[in-house]
Amino acid sequence: MTTTPTINDASGIISPAMVVFRDRLLANIDAMIRIAGDPSRLRPHCKTHKTREVVELQIERGITRHKCATFAEAQMLVEAGVADICLAYNLVGPNIDRAVTFRTTYPDVVFSATADHADPIRELGAAMSAAGTDIGLLLDIDTGQHRTGVCVGDKAEGLYRLIAETDGVTPAGFHVYDGHQHQEDRDERREAVDREFNRVVSFRDQLVAQGLDVPCMVAGGTASFPIYAEKSDPTIQLSPGTCVYNDGGYGSYFPDMVFPPAAAVLTRVVSRPTDDRVTLDLGYKAVASDPPMGTRVFFPDLPDAKQVLQNEEHLVLQTERAGEYSPGDVLLGIPWHVCPTSALHRQVFVIDGGELVDRWDVASRDRWITI
Repeated sequence: MTTTPTINDASGIISPAMVVFRDRLLANIDAMIRIAGDPSRLRPHCKTHKTREVVELQIERGITRHKCATFAEAQMLVEAGVADICLAYNLVGPNIDRAVTFRTTYPDVVFSATADHADPIRELGAAMSAAGTDIGLLLDIDTGQHRTGVCVGDKAEGLYRLIAETDGVTPAGFHVYDGHQHQEDRDERREAVDREFNRVVSFRDQLVAQGLDVPCMVAGGTASFPIYAEKSDPTIQLSPGTCVYNDGGYGSYFPDMVFPPAAAVLTRVVSRPTDDRVTLDLGYKAVASDPPMGTRVFFPDLPDAKQVLQNEEHLVLQTERAGEYSPGDVLLGIPWHVCPTSALHRQVFVIDGGELVDRWDVASRDRWITI
């Protein structure tokens, strides 16, 4: 795995901390655009970074459409200057009223969400109509993950017709997420993606032939991003997320996707309890704990260290090199899953040319800002 850049002086960084290497971040954004072929094809997901400054860097490079999963992320995107937002989450309960508030607060923002059931479609339409506004809805298509969405067919057609016929909502196209496609071999991944997406395209063509408007398909995630980028269908909007920072998981699973890790966790040695153990201030309150124990973070400077214990505020490494480390020494680790790691930190420390140059608030790490 790629080694992390150096930090010339970490004395001003309270650990555990998340650090972002600005030059790598910019290189990863530019690589996204290069793979897409044009920034207008992109609708990147902000869930990985949740940070205004990252969005502003993307806007500067011509990426004007963005995707999110929470209203806090949607509000962060607006505050960063985004004028076209897809909230890729099915709205239920209080989120229906929040959607109305969002639309009336930001009437000039193109705003859409996803749906896969008749009841929320009707409730959302009634609430929007009562407020004198509307919202675009993308039909959430299930391509095999079976997390949300409906498979193409009669039920999907009925739901899309309901969207088209319901006051207060307008048909905005399809949301086609395929996060279950994790084939390491790119050709195998392409074959699996195409097998499902070809059905989606045929379904889209069927609806269009019947007079229904399907203006876009927000397609894929990080792993399938380069597969969709190869397609010429002008309605496809590419939706990578993790590759702005990249992490140990994607870096290991997908060798064809060359995005160097642009974010790391900075941790310090707090104890040397035995001759072969080093204890760090990196508990699971500072790095995502959804990967299995022992694989939650990778240390380029200690690649063979075994992670034998993790608690809320401690991570214990077992290594023959323990004697090289003393309390106060700094280590940099690459999270295996960077997206939830970002949400554990109020700020990220920005490094450029080895120097600490800024701090960025992780503005949408919570579920709400004001809406």
